Amino acid sequence: MNNVDVSALVAEFRSASIAAPPPVAPNLSNSSNSLGPPCPLPFPLIDEAIIRALAEDLGAGDVTTDSCVPASARANAHGVARKAMVACGVAVAARVFELVDAQLRVEAHVPEGASVAAGTRLWSVTGSARSILMAERVALNFAQRMSGIATATRRYVTAIPDGCVTRITDTRKTTPGLRLFERYAVRCGGGHNHRNDLGSAVLIKDNHVVAAGGVRAAIEASRARAPHTSRIECEVDSLEQLDEALAARADIVLLDNMETSLVEEAVRRTRGRALLEASGGITFERVAELARAGVDAISVGALTHSAPAADIGLDFLV
Repeated sequence: MNNVDVSALVAEFRSASIAAPPPVAPNLSNSSNSLGPPCPLPFPLIDEAIIRALAEDLGAGDVTTDSCVPASARANAHGVARKAMVACGVAVAARVFELVDAQLRVEAHVPEGASVAAGTRLWSVTGSARSILMAERVALNFAQRMSGIATATRRYVTAIPDGCVTRITDTRKTTPGLRLFERYAVRCGGGHNHRNDLGSAVLIKDNHVVAAGGVRAAIEASRARAPHTSRIECEVDSLEQLDEALAARADIVLLDNMETSLVEEAVRRTRGRALLEASGGITFERVAELARAGVDAISVGALTHSAPAADIGLDFLV
């Protein structure tokens, strides 16, 4: 379809979401596209974000493409890594092309999470030149954002010294509306996800501590009221607060903005009674020393809020 009716796409998405539950593992090979591996993200969830992005970019049409590209023109285009990166979001880019024109054929050339060199072809798309041009920017935006996060995450993960079991995790500091994509990109980079949302787990932050009347009061109240399936994590910024959290039997203690020497002492004091997470002001340069200190996890907000987009271009042939 060359003139995309985004409002129709939105209506179709909403009706499909109401009519049936989301599939567990949708496979693009079951659609008109041929992509190889299944898309790991459920279409009813990612389609909403993609449709919004298309509405933003294509809602008023594409005056340039409609003006100078014949409706009958066919093309073959390749998504190409301009620099070395961890590839991520190829399946999402393919879904963008499919939503713009179900007749476009997309082929993935690399698996998600693969480290690729500059010049590597990530995917190819064949079909209507107009449709490819209309979908190009949105497809690239998703793939560049996701590959940038996966690349940054891989860098942090590989900084963990051999023999250390510390995990690199993300945070909730994600782009509004794109959390599903960005957290998936962290996993593709070899990292782990922290709690997904406020309802996923109890995480008592400094402001909760103040509002609840102290570390111990907050932990005890949470344990009494939270679901039995929830672990209790509490943020502390001193060794005194750590002792209080351990006495209150916190399952996880977040060591906020602590110098490495204090982290080492926190590990010694804890003696395995709780999981320890280092967070706050984490730079790449500190990852190795924090892992050697013995924390179980290092949470890094920069993975999602500061990762630069990867450089991916669409090379167009007719």
